[in-house]
Amino acid sequence: MTTAFDVLKKPLITEKTAYQSSKLNQFSFEVPLEATRTEVKEAVEKAFDVTVLKVNIVNVAQKMSRRGRSRRLAIRKSAYKKAIVTLSPEDRIPIFEGVEGAK
Repeated sequence: MTTAFDVLKKPLITEKTAYQSSKLNQFSFEVPLEATRTEVKEAVEKAFDVTVLKVNIVNVAQKMSRRGRSRRLAIRKSAYKKAIVTLSPEDRIPIFEGVEGAK
């Protein structure tokens, strides 16, 4: 991992992450499978100029489905790693601001 943008693939924006960002000051990102907590912390601090208090990492399993008459398993969506970053109370990340305004 060379830069902060290699570690942070994309932000995850769902109803649950909107609640977490507005009430709990937690922000979620999709990261590579090889990424560690310290790499994620350094990447978020460097990219958004914020103070990270805690990083939780979740391995999200791949989604399987059955195909046709043979009923063979096929991979529908590949596995990824999700990082949930808790920031200090005075810090915000601007890409989540539009989501936070909705109630």
